[in-house]
Amino acid sequence: MSTTTTTTTAPHQQFPTSVKPTDPSYIPRGPVTANLSFYTPPEDGSAPYNWVEPQPEGVPQRNFGAADHDVRINDIRGQESSFTLDRDAFQAFQNIPSEERDFNDEEHIKSVYYPEVEEFVLKNVPGAHKVVIFDHTIRRSNPDAPRAPVTRVHVDQTPKSTIARVRLHSPDEADELLKGRYRIINVWRPLNGPVQTSPLAFASAASVDDADLVGVEHRYPNRTGETAGVKHTDQQKWYYWSGMENSERLLLKCYDSEEKVDGQDVGQRVPHTAFVDPRSPEGAVGRESIEVRTLVYG
Repeated sequence: MSTTTTTTTAPHQQFPTSVKPTDPSYIPRGPVTANLSFYTPPEDGSAPYNWVEPQPEGVPQRNFGAADHDVRINDIRGQESSFTLDRDAFQAFQNIPSEERDFNDEEHIKSVYYPEVEEFVLKNVPGAHKVVIFDHTIRRSNPDAPRAPVTRVHVDQTPKSTIARVRLHSPDEADELLKGRYRIINVWRPLNGPVQTSPLAFASAASVDDADLVGVEHRYPNRTGETAGVKHTDQQKWYYWSGMENSERLLLKCYDSEEKVDGQDVGQRVPHTAFVDPRSPEGAVGRESIEVRTLVYG
């Protein structure tokens, strides 16, 4: 069974939060201390797993636990250019146009938005020469939504699952593609910005050790993938992008096969999670977002 414990981490300065704003148009900005949920191992010592779809009867959806920590999260608004995909495993972009407006029709998303994402990635990810979009997820903050924002620190892919994705989506070319650089990069954006609630937090890859990550079986009805749970440490540096607009994009790298570029270490993955911002105003609109997952070659 999964368990949850709560821990307050003293080393982080607590930024004072005034009374929750009553103006529903208020957008929280600047540094904040918020509660994030981190991985703890199964109590019985078994391999951790998570069912993506409804699990078999009598089986828990997941068998690992969670430990909640109060974490300082800094705002990258105004310093977007300070962070790069190669070093931090995330990068921010502004003023990106799109012809897709409603995000209600799956086929329209694939025919209109997917080509925009492919063009955007090819233009903005150095070295990229081939992009394969393999799925997307829309998240909405309402009880009836199929997918809601995930409030658990995680990484979407691991080295093992990335290789499996290459073989699954490009079987005829896989052996050749795996000889070069290959990455999985999510393209994340809000659908109803500016974001006031459930913003996305992400940790610079340069501050996260491999020892902080634990492979978790990601069980589908017809196959098993792998994600990574993330253990908390005080050295992790957390960020968010306040009030994200619909025209803004976050690239979130889930894996990178390259270890060094121009002699510098490459950030290979970015832990991330939605979080409850204590400054979100009463009556604010719940966050809606889309993440498009891409295999990037070169």
